[in-house]
Amino acid sequence: MPRPRTTSDAAILAATARAIGAHGPAKLTLAHVGSEAGVSPATLSQRFGSKRGLLLAFAADAAANAAEPYQRARDAHDSPLAALHAVADEFVGHMSTPEEMAHHLGMLQLDLADPEFRAHAVAHTRAVESALQELLADAVVREELPSETDVSRLARAVKITTDGSLLRWALTGDGDPSALLHDDLDHLIRRTP
Repeated sequence: MPRPRTTSDAAILAATARAIGAHGPAKLTLAHVGSEAGVSPATLSQRFGSKRGLLLAFAADAAANAAEPYQRARDAHDSPLAALHAVADEFVGHMSTPEEMAHHLGMLQLDLADPEFRAHAVAHTRAVESALQELLADAVVREELPSETDVSRLARAVKITTDGSLLRWALTGDGDPSALLHDDLDHLIRRTP
């Protein structure tokens, strides 16, 4: 009878995210992830087959759970716009240095170059857009945004602003990334519709 798993796949995938942030996907090894997760590289090989298998599982999990930060924020805040800012804080929490952001952007290279990774990236993007549209539609209902707001277009602009704001911070090193992102989102929303 096989031994029970002491470390869940979810814990390993969370460790994978940390290891990607520390090393980037190109330099990442199963030993890096194993060290983060408290398991051996052999265990990772048994579960995921290879580094590529682990990264594909990570990408699939990210796509499957892309809407979760938005739902958690909606559950925690009465205001949809406050929830939007809470999600922004969560994203900034994953990018503490420009180097860490650069390492995570290495996954984007895989997403663009490899069809298997791209499929997960497309699913992730669509899930985020849908979650943002729901959040912003709720903001319209609650009169935090004007009734004539093009929710679909604003959701796209919010995602672009979030990504662009964090990228600009990583490139320039100017200011606090959280404060900059909140300011950029507020500026965008003030200009709505």
